[in-house]
Amino acid sequence: MPVSPAPARTRRFSGDRSPWRCLRSRSMRWWSAANLMSNLGTWMQLTVQNLLVLQLTGSAAATGLSLSVQAAPGLLFGLLGGAAVDRWPRKLTAAVSQAALGLVAFATAGLVAFGMLSVPLLLVLSAITGLIATVDGPATSLLGNDLVPEEDVPSAIALGSVVHSVGRLAGTALAAVGIAAIGTAGAYAVNGLSFLLVTAVIPFLRPARHAQEAAARAAGQPEDTRGGLSFFLSRRSLVALAVIAAISAVLGRNYQLTLATLVTGPMHGGAGAYGLVSALLAVGGIAGAVLAGRLRKPTVRLVALLAAAGAVCQMVAGLSPVMGMLLLMVVPMAVVESVCDTATTTVLQTDPPAHMRGRVLGVWRSVSTGWGLAGPPLLGLLVQGAGERGALVLGGAVIVAVIGAGLLVQRRRAARGGAPALVRVPEAAYQTAA
Repeated sequence: MPVSPAPARTRRFSGDRSPWRCLRSRSMRWWSAANLMSNLGTWMQLTVQNLLVLQLTGSAAATGLSLSVQAAPGLLFGLLGGAAVDRWPRKLTAAVSQAALGLVAFATAGLVAFGMLSVPLLLVLSAITGLIATVDGPATSLLGNDLVPEEDVPSAIALGSVVHSVGRLAGTALAAVGIAAIGTAGAYAVNGLSFLLVTAVIPFLRPARHAQEAAARAAGQPEDTRGGLSFFLSRRSLVALAVIAAISAVLGRNYQLTLATLVTGPMHGGAGAYGLVSALLAVGGIAGAVLAGRLRKPTVRLVALLAAAGAVCQMVAGLSPVMGMLLLMVVPMAVVESVCDTATTTVLQTDPPAHMRGRVLGVWRSVSTGWGLAGPPLLGLLVQGAGERGALVLGGAVIVAVIGAGLLVQRRRAARGGAPALVRVPEAAYQTAA
């Protein structure tokens, strides 16, 4: 039987601004629990995979190559994956993609167990995993949002961020225990089981909103004939969102690089000091995700202001004269980043009409993979040229300048009678999901 909401239990999550309000839906509770188990398995496998590549090759470069090979399909085929999600039934698509990921994990476990896994074969399996993920990513994201009312989507996305963060921390920690207890093959098998758990839960989920029916009603609209990229470029709010995210990713968000060089360089801290900074970043990220759950209908303007605030925090961190001041800045930096990410994801998944959201997420996957791959080397060059502190300060200043210029242009356009594209999400964006 489908899992239906339980009215008697909703009092626990009372309050329209509660960050946990999405948990009023029993389907969302089942979905979140299954995703937590899946995240634990995924991060455990990823950690084990890195160790396995190092064991097979002894090369850190080969480890990086395996990660790049897995990310490459998102860059090349993200648009096709998003289009497929818009055309196929959401629950079926998510279930099939999760099952396929589970089969890849089981196949890898078998090859490891029988000593048949080579580096080229592992790279092929990584590429297959990345290819499946081009469909699985948008399918599972949109399916999770379908389980709650439109106004609770920020809460659902924030909860997903918390699940992801907890799964990352716990899964990485469990990797060492898993290798000792069940071996590398066992760790891959456990991840395969976690995917099958999600697959088993999906048929019992009951969407709160019938996005697929809305898509069917919208069929025949002229907008349906447009590709995801052309639609994305025609949507001023989405283009602005991409610009903000790209410049922030390249010049800001790579704290693992900039803060690592700052702590171990000018501040003369060791591995322990950087470990503390990393822990504070994780704590701030989880706290920010909880705070972001209180959002209702975030806008591109809010994303821009949050990105600018994060850039200012970054500049202050770069100018910190002592370690204590830097540690004080790390948590707010992570909180702002987490809230900004949730707001960005919410706009991406609610601004477009329901029948275009898979394609929009596909475009976003492609472009974000691009700047994700290009960002670290570019930022590394900036660190080499401007120094550790200079990279943080200069990068933050450029982010603030670009966002400030964009907001000024938008304000002038609105004053001349143009549509305030960055002020609010158009109401028409919600009509197809009603």
